[in-house]
Amino acid sequence: MKPPVPLTVLTGFLGAGKTTLLNRLLQDPALAGTAVIINEFGDVGLDHLLVGESEDGIIELSSGCLCCTIRGQLATTLEALLRALDNKRIARLDRVVIETTGLADPAPVLQSVLLHPYLSLRYRLDGVVTVVDAVNAMKTIAAHDEAARQIAVADRIVLTKTDLPAADPAVNDAIRALNPSAPILAAVGDAPTAAQLFDSQPFAIAGKIAAVEDWLAAEAHDHHAHDHDHAHGHDHGARHDVSRHDARIRTFTAIRTTPIGRASLESFLERLARNHSSHLLRVKGLVQTVDDRDRPLVVQAAQTVFHPPERLPAWPSEDHRSRLVLIVIDLPEEAEAAIVASFSSLPSIDHADAETLADNPLAIAGFSGRFAR
Repeated sequence: MKPPVPLTVLTGFLGAGKTTLLNRLLQDPALAGTAVIINEFGDVGLDHLLVGESEDGIIELSSGCLCCTIRGQLATTLEALLRALDNKRIARLDRVVIETTGLADPAPVLQSVLLHPYLSLRYRLDGVVTVVDAVNAMKTIAAHDEAARQIAVADRIVLTKTDLPAADPAVNDAIRALNPSAPILAAVGDAPTAAQLFDSQPFAIAGKIAAVEDWLAAEAHDHHAHDHDHAHGHDHGARHDVSRHDARIRTFTAIRTTPIGRASLESFLERLARNHSSHLLRVKGLVQTVDDRDRPLVVQAAQTVFHPPERLPAWPSEDHRSRLVLIVIDLPEEAEAAIVASFSSLPSIDHADAETLADNPLAIAGFSGRFAR
């Protein structure tokens, strides 16, 4: 089977500048062989790049890229691209970029790929790029949950309109509150480049331990801000209200000091996704498993869509505790406490802790069978 095609989701709220960014990126020679999937051709000014249209509705661009619209289900469009590649109707397919609508929640797009039995073999998720408007972002985040979700699930953030006098200097703090670790790249001149936005995989492949250290440093502010938890002996978790305007969205950390079995971790994550699907925005973590204590497992999820787990070749620091950072919306405090307790194996009345759970036949799609990497 051919190597999986990297797939990137490009999202951002209405008027943030996704189309402008996309048009510029498609002229970069580094993106030759890219297919971009959009909702309507009329929304994207690609006229200067058009060459011709194939029978599948796949348009060839002068840059060497391809373009097609979402016809019905996204899976249908992605399958059509693969058929065209396999039948040699298109010469190459090096990457796919999916531009969502401004009001879209990225999670269903991710689910279309990661939970599909065939597409999950032929495509790999490279990440989510979210475009944020520096002028209007503060009001947009306060008024629309979709905007907050788009930022929270991002692997890379592009900040537009920073050169305008009306740009709000507080926008960086608002973004960091929702997503402590994603790099923020300003769209100024010819920046950001395709190389900065794609093939990111911030810490999911061996050899990028430094990137993990950066991420751990970004989330460490939770612990510094809540030293009173440690003073009382409760180092199993910390909570941080991440928005000054709307405390509905919070970040908290669950910590485990002993290795966890693979079946127990799968079962814990499956229950997390099942019981709190409407509240989860982002899950990131490093986990020490019983079968390989010296190589931590990287856990990532956008809402309830879990990336296939990867192992790092070594721990990024002397701290070998398992840590999960969760960004949630409207999650009751008692549910937060139960999640922290279950992950850390603290006993909880009427709730089985993680270690007592048996193998679950309804394991998270994309997780089972790939755990030993």
